[in-house]
Amino acid sequence: MSPPGPEGTRVRKGCQSIFGGELTAMTFGEASGGAAFPGSDKVMHSSLVTAWGDLIFVADTMPEMNHQPGDTVAVSLSGPDEALDTQFRALADGGQVHVPYEKQMWGDVYGQVRDRFGVLWHVNRTAEQ
Repeated sequence: MSPPGPEGTRVRKGCQSIFGGELTAMTFGEASGGAAFPGSDKVMHSSLVTAWGDLIFVADTMPEMNHQPGDTVAVSLSGPDEALDTQFRALADGGQVHVPYEKQMWGDVYGQVRDRFGVLWHVNRTAEQ
């Protein structure tokens, strides 16, 4: 889940700037046929179909839900695409690298970073077979 309000929008747009692709969103109010209620302007479903076709799915935290940034979720990106190298650097911009993005003993290039929004990312570029 992303933080509510403008911060959540920044998170979603930040992901789009890193991964490219098309970002869509539906509010709780839109899902309820346009009903107005506290939190109806919050995002119920937001998806980012990345430039390479993967899906990242997020939602706002409603006011009555306890939002704990960062440690409630970790995201893993894995694959053979060298675009992961650029994505790791973009996630690290303004964040904190926990494990440097480099070749590991199992043969893959792996790193771990907490982005500027507090989300923990595991990025693993698989070794060529």
